[in-house]
Amino acid sequence: MGLREVPTAVRGALGFLSRLPVGRDERAWEAFRTAPWTLPIAGYLLGGLAAVPIAVALLAPVPAVTVGLAYLGAVVALTGINHFDGVADLGDGAVVHGDAERRREVMADTVLGVGGTLALLTVVAGLALAGVGLAALPVAAAVGLVVAAEVAAKAAMATLVALGSAAHDGMGAAVADETPPRGLVAPLALAVPTVALTGSSLAALAALASGVVVALALLWWARGRLGGVTGDVVGGANELARVVALHAGLVVWRADLAVPAGLGESVRLAVPVGLAVPVGLGEVVAWTPW
Repeated sequence: MGLREVPTAVRGALGFLSRLPVGRDERAWEAFRTAPWTLPIAGYLLGGLAAVPIAVALLAPVPAVTVGLAYLGAVVALTGINHFDGVADLGDGAVVHGDAERRREVMADTVLGVGGTLALLTVVAGLALAGVGLAALPVAAAVGLVVAAEVAAKAAMATLVALGSAAHDGMGAAVADETPPRGLVAPLALAVPTVALTGSSLAALAALASGVVVALALLWWARGRLGGVTGDVVGGANELARVVALHAGLVVWRADLAVPAGLGESVRLAVPVGLAVPVGLGEVVAWTPW
């Protein structure tokens, strides 16, 4: 791909992944579907936009539950419901009995079953609860984790596109069969800078790694249950990986920066009056001479 086609490919990625008014024409789609490296680039931009209401809510400040609602609303408003539909179809396909053809048939059905309903509710609740968790973080860390999770979601999609083969003709075939496994190198390389975003490199790394793990798990499942990757698998991976990445980042962020039980009180007793009490493990170590 020439340099002149790069903006077109990125526009195609944004058109596929979001509701941004970037135009959705055949030229942009063709440029995007052979360029999975555009996925994490789009993730940075979409993550930054989704983080704006989080930052505003944290600076206001507003209750944690309102932050959670704001984040959920921002994601839906920005990305639409197309990939949520993939989650619902995956849920229905996961619970149906039968061979791969039967599962694909159920997933293509427009009727929402119990499995799809449960999967969709789990993802929506997971996003809202992650927003509540973000309310406990400093603004910069919350914004960084939102961006890291969005990039991780796009890395998950790139993993499926590069390593998977299509189960049948359709959207999955249009992207998965166009990218060889070596095509995963560039998307992952572009996703790596997210490690520096949250103030805790371990938290960002956990978010990114968990997104790839979700993709590998879905790839294993799709090969055994569907006969390959479908558009629903790729779209569902985006939503599932985002939720898992957010919660993995929140858990590791607290584990990385929280003062161990019992240590905080001893540090407070040892610090001279008037000095700020550290809240992170690294800061506790720094104050040890006191």
